[in-house]
Amino acid sequence: MKIGLWSDCHHFPSLPLMKLSAYHKSLGDSVSMYVPLEKYDIVYASKVFTFTPDIDVDYCVRSEVLHKGGTGYCITVNDGIECFDESKNIPLSDDIEHICPDYSLYPKFKFAAGFLTRGCPRNCGFCVVGKKEGKCSRQVAELSEFWSGQKMIKLLDPNILACNNHEQLLQDLANSGARVDFTQGVDIRLTTPDNIKLLNAVKTTIMHFAWDNPKEDLTEHFKRFAELSTIKSERNKAVYVLVNFNSTLDEDLYRIYTLRDLGYTPYVMIYQKETAPREVRRLQRWCNCRWIFRSCLDFRGYKG
Repeated sequence: MKIGLWSDCHHFPSLPLMKLSAYHKSLGDSVSMYVPLEKYDIVYASKVFTFTPDIDVDYCVRSEVLHKGGTGYCITVNDGIECFDESKNIPLSDDIEHICPDYSLYPKFKFAAGFLTRGCPRNCGFCVVGKKEGKCSRQVAELSEFWSGQKMIKLLDPNILACNNHEQLLQDLANSGARVDFTQGVDIRLTTPDNIKLLNAVKTTIMHFAWDNPKEDLTEHFKRFAELSTIKSERNKAVYVLVNFNSTLDEDLYRIYTLRDLGYTPYVMIYQKETAPREVRRLQRWCNCRWIFRSCLDFRGYKG
């Protein structure tokens, strides 16, 4: 059979598509990225974002079968609120989920990518993970399922420290000798002297965290990590700061200023950026542009 693969994400490889590619190639099928107007036996569409066009909108699909999956399909936005549609959440079958991804599908990306754990107990209102993957962080794979010696590992876990056996998983990552990017961030609230020691043993370029809830003061957690971590440069300790979701400008600035003072690099993430007010967009521009952030220490003095 001839298989076509499509995704709305162009700056990061699609893990589901790489697994589907590996599976169909194991059956002897011909697999390639989707080309408009070309005829296929099966087309798989993986959508990450809710605001990007669908494959049916921008492309002429010529296929006997079209399968759609991904967060972009199972999330709908009603009156500014994201709602999860369980009926459109189509997981991969076990034999496909646990196959080693076909990294040749995206030759320009030289790293391994995958999940060791799924689920998160936080159940944040802006996040779909709890609804889609469950409110319990649990191990779903061994590192060897998606890593075969690459020098870089992009770990996609939503909350690895919430998993009961996270210490063993961190040890496995440290033993790999690969450089690890915790792409979704490490839960600073769950760091302890013991797991910070393990995190110190993992090779990293940048350690990502998040301070999303302005009503929860995480200052002491960030202060403790800064004291115990071997990562000392602020450029290598990045913190996602969610704005435009139940927070005031003063609350946003408190988190940003506090993180800067503790030796971290805050990075503003806008909830529903497409409809965000201008002041929020200015805040993001001021904070995320490093030379502006370092030269203009007070946002209220920023004229951009």
